[in-house]
Amino acid sequence: MGYAQGTAVSEDRSRQEIERTLMHYGAEQFVYGWTDKPPGAVIGFRMAGRMIRFRLTLPTAEDVDRTPTGRRRRGVAAQKAVGDERRRRWRALLLVIKAKLEAVQSGISTFDEEFLAFILLPNNQTAAEFLVPQIEAAYDKGKMPALLPA
Repeated sequence: MGYAQGTAVSEDRSRQEIERTLMHYGAEQFVYGWTDKPPGAVIGFRMAGRMIRFRLTLPTAEDVDRTPTGRRRRGVAAQKAVGDERRRRWRALLLVIKAKLEAVQSGISTFDEEFLAFILLPNNQTAAEFLVPQIEAAYDKGKMPALLPA
């Protein structure tokens, strides 16, 4: 079972709680947006001199078309499963953001260490979108690149 499985907390309430949490920990800006193809949401904020972007992939009926026992979901059951999974993912995102902010505030790690993968670079990529392909190439070749490209 995933974290917050079966939660009744609405997506809007979770998003609002994320916004309040960010304000509590000192965020200077907050933005939220969504897209329906592919279904997803974006949370962005400015904090500690950095722009941060989280993309939240949201499920479709195809993503939840089977029960854990393998039975096929259809109609109302499929739509209920989509809603349940959407609410669960929003709660999980809230948990991730809260945990990172608390780790920073408690001195366990730094802001950059916690949010590195989600820091927005000047080319509008996150650090993860920029670095992950380079890390994969380094592992495939078994050696570090001479310099990371600019």
